[in-house]
Amino acid sequence: MPSHAQTPLALARGTVILIQLALALGGFAIGTGEFTIMGLMPTIAEDLGISEPQVGHVISAYALGVVIGAPALALLGARLFRRHLLLLLMGCFALGNFASALAADYPSLLLFRFLAGLPHGAYFGIAMLVAASLAPPSQRAKAVSRVLAGLTVAILIGNPLATWLGQTLSWRLAFVLVGLIALITVLMVALFLPLDRNEPRNHPSEELRAFNRAPIWLALAIGAIGFAGMFCVFSYVAPTLLEVTGLSKGWIPLAMAVFGAGCIVGNNLGGRLFDRLRFRAVAWILIWSALVLLVFPLAAQQPWSALLAIFAVGTMIALGPALQTHLMDIAEGAQTLAAASNHAAFNIANALGPWLGGLAISAGMGWTVTGYIGALTALAGLGLFLWARRVQHLSSGADSEDSIQTA
Repeated sequence: MPSHAQTPLALARGTVILIQLALALGGFAIGTGEFTIMGLMPTIAEDLGISEPQVGHVISAYALGVVIGAPALALLGARLFRRHLLLLLMGCFALGNFASALAADYPSLLLFRFLAGLPHGAYFGIAMLVAASLAPPSQRAKAVSRVLAGLTVAILIGNPLATWLGQTLSWRLAFVLVGLIALITVLMVALFLPLDRNEPRNHPSEELRAFNRAPIWLALAIGAIGFAGMFCVFSYVAPTLLEVTGLSKGWIPLAMAVFGAGCIVGNNLGGRLFDRLRFRAVAWILIWSALVLLVFPLAAQQPWSALLAIFAVGTMIALGPALQTHLMDIAEGAQTLAAASNHAAFNIANALGPWLGGLAISAGMGWTVTGYIGALTALAGLGLFLWARRVQHLSSGADSEDSIQTA
């Protein structure tokens, strides 16, 4: 039986809500820490005496930390109780952000952001499994969405707030804020999440055997490639607004909030679309993403259209719940590793997008070239979807999902 389908603990409804709130607060801390640096790119570049593309490499360093840490920590922690693992992961995330606030130069900031990224994917993977384990079978998806809501609210509220704080006082205080929220999460998890000594725990070798299947790898590849376009554009949205749109720094927090609103809409629609179309929803989201990214360079020329385009780029996060749910459907026996690896895949996209955009910008192609590069990655993701779809049809274990669609 999948580990996320275990019998729920007999907890009061109020206690379950507090646990979900604690887990979502951790997602809020992670989302704020991950995306704030994008809004503070010009500020950090000026303070450390580096270029904006170099700050893009700092974003990539965090993302690479997620990529390495998600599967590694999920496997290393497979024998630990989930409560203990959550406390350890969020404590390490707090330390990584406090260290980032103290970074003296560019190399140390690269290192500390990498370390801060290590717990990211494993935390989300374990948190979603905990949320699902506390809910009746018919409400697991809703419980998981509440944990993910912390991430989208961070983009809407936490990121603009931290961006404003960083611009007004110091970018270092933004990371201090993230570290403090992470510590509050540690406290709430310690207070409200009981230790369940009967929870299923897999041996790492068992998870690896169940994980090593083509449909899982292709789903992760779609996220790693197809999602890169969102990060390619959003990572450089602050200098784009300053240099191309002609807005002042005061507009950047508003742009972050607009992007966050798009993410909340996209997160909701992505889940609904997957419920209706199943895996085919991924293709439609990628097609939408390619169109949005192709329009972005033209839209960035005027303030009103730039903000609309940033909202539309935010809706591309619809790919997240769609792929996450698809992985839960196909990753029986490897839910912990698959759930963590999904966030690793998205952070490969978070590393790939800023890196490709930085190369093009440094080559003199202009700030808006990120839209065209992002569209190409979305189309590449669509190609991977077609490959995965073919494998799904040929795989004896995947035919059941298609039969549901045609029933």
